[in-house]
Amino acid sequence: MTTLSCPLRSLLKHTDCLRRAAVSRHVLPGSPQRSLGASLWRRNFRALSHGATGELLSLQSGAKTSAASACSSSSDGQDVTQKLWSVYTETKRQTEVMSTSSVDPDTIFANNEMSLRDIEIYGFDYDYTLAFYSSHLHTLIFNIARDILITNHRYPEGLRKYEYIPDFAVRGLHYDVQKALLMKIDAFHYIQLGTVYRGLDPVPDEEVIAMYEGSHVPLEIMSDFYGKSTHEHTMKQFMDIFSLPEMTLLSCVNDFFMRHNIDYEPVHLYKDVKEAIRDVHVKGIMYRAVEADTEKYICYGEQSHAVLRKLSAYGKKMFLITNSPFDFVNRGMSYIVGEDWRDLFDVVIVQADKPSFFNDRRKPFRRVTDKGALLWDRIHRLERGQIYKQGNLYEFLRLTGWRGSKVLYFGDHIYSDLADLTLKHGWRTGAIIPELRKEIKIMNTQQYAHMMTWLQALTGLIEQMQVHRDPATQAVVEEWIKEREAMKPHTKDIFNAQFGSLFRTDHNPTYFSRRLSRFADIYMATISCLLNYDLKHIFFPRRTPLQHEALFRPEHDPSASSPPLQD
Repeated sequence: MTTLSCPLRSLLKHTDCLRRAAVSRHVLPGSPQRSLGASLWRRNFRALSHGATGELLSLQSGAKTSAASACSSSSDGQDVTQKLWSVYTETKRQTEVMSTSSVDPDTIFANNEMSLRDIEIYGFDYDYTLAFYSSHLHTLIFNIARDILITNHRYPEGLRKYEYIPDFAVRGLHYDVQKALLMKIDAFHYIQLGTVYRGLDPVPDEEVIAMYEGSHVPLEIMSDFYGKSTHEHTMKQFMDIFSLPEMTLLSCVNDFFMRHNIDYEPVHLYKDVKEAIRDVHVKGIMYRAVEADTEKYICYGEQSHAVLRKLSAYGKKMFLITNSPFDFVNRGMSYIVGEDWRDLFDVVIVQADKPSFFNDRRKPFRRVTDKGALLWDRIHRLERGQIYKQGNLYEFLRLTGWRGSKVLYFGDHIYSDLADLTLKHGWRTGAIIPELRKEIKIMNTQQYAHMMTWLQALTGLIEQMQVHRDPATQAVVEEWIKEREAMKPHTKDIFNAQFGSLFRTDHNPTYFSRRLSRFADIYMATISCLLNYDLKHIFFPRRTPLQHEALFRPEHDPSASSPPLQD
């Protein structure tokens, strides 16, 4: 009787699998919970549980006649198998007919509780925070850097045949400088198999496991705090949106060398590509191109303009700290906001050299004229309408007195913009993640909703049934495990065919996602999301249960509504 009843009794618990599937279907760090309605769950659970209970009672009744014959009967395994697959089928049917809810892409998501009532000063980065760029810019960076490799570094002329691939890479990837491999790593330093690329081709899982003696990347070869690679660290992490062309160029050059059987040193290749990309920025090539054709490269920032006007109307102080040069920023902000854009900011700092700006106490501020000339006078105060270059945060704090949690700074780079501010200076931080909008739209599709709900339900069935060691149950569980493994590539490909979601490696958060949750109090797709909220709004992170905690869900989930609009 044990062989028959214990596994089937456990199936009564599989409703909890469905419940967990609903709770975790839309999991992003800090996102609002989008669970299914309690009434729908009760209806589904009642029907499903009743069927499973009936099956169990029927088997138990038959088994009472002769426990010995029931345990030794040749049909026992077939009976268990049939019942297991029956519950599997019913569970899958239930997930297919469930209604789904969606996440509003204009929501601001909280990692840490924060009230806008407490914020008196708002700070901004420029690139990909106030100014957003069209896809033409990445193509421009790729083409210029590729030509620099050919012209200045004597790389083969055949590289000109390679063009930028917009959907090849995603932000947050790691690059093994020694092995010339681009890959995605999760928050626990494990490589997501199926996302390792040499050149433009995937590396077989078996080869990856052989190279790394498993899929774990030791801490000592990971990049330093800012994602950079040194002689001790062979892994470089690409956290900047501007790094997408760099990753693609690295992959294209690697691809060319391999296809032409050219023996090359991966370390030299990495350094040359890095230098070429740097030249595009440092030598002003990209800046001049954008200034010459602003409408082609900069997306019109009507909503960024509206955010700045709203904050100004509420009497909030504002400042701008960017690594970009004044002429470039002035051209873009004049296009986005208007010629009087400087009137909105109490302080404007260009060429700040972040993240050094937040740590180096030695660089003083220099005033910049409207024509870009540098003045030599000592800076005793930071004045509205003036432009300042370089400097450091410690001098900034001394001159302004803007300290602690009354300051909220927005930026797109998790390390260079946000990490030091939250760890060392106690500012509140907001991450701008443009990729978020696209990922949420994918998550809101019926295809994704059904796939993830079924994946979670199937995982729960496996979890419940794997404890039973009888051959019939184990055989069915193995089939379920194979199906679950086969689903993983689909959950990846729906976001990006090569590397999947920016935020997840299968079930785990990515390395990028973990840093985002650590260094950003709030995060959003664009700065325009602020327009949906009153400036007294309190952001609450969702209380996600720890692994040892039970799930507590209110009868009516208020977080399923759209973000509150301002009065």
